[in-house]
Parts: sequence; C-alpha cells; structure tokens
Amino acid sequence: MSAERTDRVLVIGGSSEIAAAISGELAREGISDAVLAGRDAKALEASAAELRAAGAARVETVALDALDVPGHRAALERAFGLLGQVDVAILAVGVLGDRGGLPEDIPAAVEVLRVNTVGAGSLLMEAARLMRTQGRGTIVVLSSVAAELPRASNAVYCASKAGLDALARALDDELCSEGVRVMLVRPGFVRTRMTAGLPEPPLATSAAVVARATRRGLRRHARTLWAPSGLRWVAAALRMLPRSLFRRLPA
Repeated sequence: MSAERTDRVLVIGGSSEIAAAISGELAREGISDAVLAGRDAKALEASAAELRAAGAARVETVALDALDVPGHRAALERAFGLLGQVDVAILAVGVLGDRGGLPEDIPAAVEVLRVNTVGAGSLLMEAARLMRTQGRGTIVVLSSVAAELPRASNAVYCASKAGLDALARALDDELCSEGVRVMLVRPGFVRTRMTAGLPEPPLATSAAVVARATRRGLRRHARTLWAPSGLRWVAAALRMLPRSLFRRLPA
C-alpha cells in the first residue's frame, strides 16, 4: 500500500486541542504547508505558532464561523487556494453544551445541534466537494463514541455527533471510488478544556493519544478509528445490551 501524502494540511476548527495535537503529530513527520480555519483569531495565531514550532514550514489562518453556513464555501475555497491542494483536512468543529437529558434551555441545546451537526455537516460537505474536484485527499472527522452510544446524561451532544457521524460514513461510501477518503475518529472522553471539571469515566484519554492513533490511521488508510482502540469492543458489547439494562449503567 502506497504512503499517503500528509504534508499539506487544513484544520477546520483550528484552535481545537485535539486537532492541534493531530496537526502537531503530522508536523513532526514533515508538514510543508498548513491552513488553520476558525473564528477566534487570537487562538488561531497561538495554534499557528505551535505548529510552526513543531516543524511546519508555512502556516496561514483563515476566518471561519461554523454558524455562518452561507460563508462556508468561500472560506474553504480560500483555504484550499492557499494550499494549492489539500492532502488532509481535519474537521474539528464542536461544542459540548450543557449535560443532561431533556434540556431546560432548549434554545441553547438547539445551538449545539446547529454547531455540531448543521455547521460541521456543511463544512464537511464543502470540503468533500473541493476534494472531489481535486480528485484525492482525506478528510479526518472528529466524531465521538457518543455517536454510537447515546446517553440520557448528554442527549443533545450525542444526537449532534450521531448526525455528523452518519453523514461522514455516507460520504465516505460515495467518494471512496474517486480517490477521496473520509476517516472517522471516535474518541471517548478526552481531557481538554472542553471537558475540564467533568468526572472522568473509564478509558479516559488525552489529545496526544488521539493524535497518535490518527497518524497511524492515516498511514494504514483506515476508515474508522476508536481512541483508545479498546473502545471499539466496549461499544460493541454495550450495543448488545437491552435498553432496559443500558439505561441503568452509570453515566
């Protein structure tokens, strides 16, 4: 199996800690050019400085807002134009929102769906369109184990990730014969700013572990990754439980 080029990288959600860890892993293997796209200009510049320090030769930033769906096409066309071609696009757009089942603040819960499913889904489709045009490349979609195991303790987040996860799998099926791959990464609980202060479940992991797994997945042309890898078997076992038993498990 031939090696996959990973030296021209686009990070959509460029200030994400997990995405930064992934791009840092790739930088140590020889990123030549990178574009970080996101809303917070200060955070993007900080991430760009870290990526340059990790070895990236050139890092640019592009303004992008996940909720500005009409602006996604122009923003991604600009990012692709800066790179010429994109070998790897990392989609790392998402918010956690309030935990719980039926939310008290329904408008805030809908905002989570708008960011994680509508906004991220729009960006995924625009990136896929541009990769189809160039005829090659990989889109890394940061999903979650929550997409496979929805829990009452975080109903809205689980639903939002399930929607994105399904879209990514379907697009991968459509584009696989055209030289474009959509690789799903399904981490469990990852220690980041977003999860700070939350109780850690078993198999909690770090952004560095997810990044190393992603780099290995790119090398072996994987379609779906679980991080840590043991989550795959845990999820498979839990899916076999009757819902009457599953709902009794600790959150």
